[in-house]
Amino acid sequence: MTTISTERTDFTAQFIAFAIKKEVLRFGEFKTKAGRMSPYFFNAGLFDDGASLGRLAGFYADALLANGLEFDMIFGPAYKGIPLGAAVAIELARRGKNVPFAYNRKEAKDHGEGGTLVGAPLKGRVLIVDDVMSAGTAVRESIALIEAAGARAHAVAIALDRQEMATEKQADGTTKDVPYSAVQYVREQLGMSVCTIAKLEDLLAYLGKQPGNAMGEHLARTQAYRERYGVRLQPG
Repeated sequence: MTTISTERTDFTAQFIAFAIKKEVLRFGEFKTKAGRMSPYFFNAGLFDDGASLGRLAGFYADALLANGLEFDMIFGPAYKGIPLGAAVAIELARRGKNVPFAYNRKEAKDHGEGGTLVGAPLKGRVLIVDDVMSAGTAVRESIALIEAAGARAHAVAIALDRQEMATEKQADGTTKDVPYSAVQYVREQLGMSVCTIAKLEDLLAYLGKQPGNAMGEHLARTQAYRERYGVRLQPG
């Protein structure tokens, strides 16, 4: 197993600038899955052409290689994780790290290869590639599939860590905020590494360096959201 590492460059700020230019990262008022009104929204589905998806894969590769993370293959969970995982596998191969790739489908096939898994057999240390992590549900589903195949869910790579409190469903059907994020849950409770291209603190730092009243307003609103829903910062 070969590990490729590189010194961290300014890819995080470049990624944020690119996401804003592509309107993948937008500012305004958006309702999150948790029911919060967020001043920003990240939709990786809007990396919707070959050039932008390829550049996004380059940012994932930058983050993974800077992290020095070791893994044996890539898994892309349905649905957004499928093109992301494939694109990252292609980009890593272009840079000299060729690893197998697999993904799952939501509905099992009863013909052809059958089942829900497609691609390389799941084995060894598996890297899960997805866009964001809200509640960690997709990660837990991926872990179950990977472990059922006899492999080990080793790490997760995502584009943006919102660094905000996750929610838990209560017995009466309501949800409540918990003092940790989905990323922190995966790291601390599931014992997996999480590699991110950017975090909310990176977005705040980027906005703080931009000229103009509009960016200043976005910064103030995003900082206020962070103060209300943010979690304790941690390295990684």
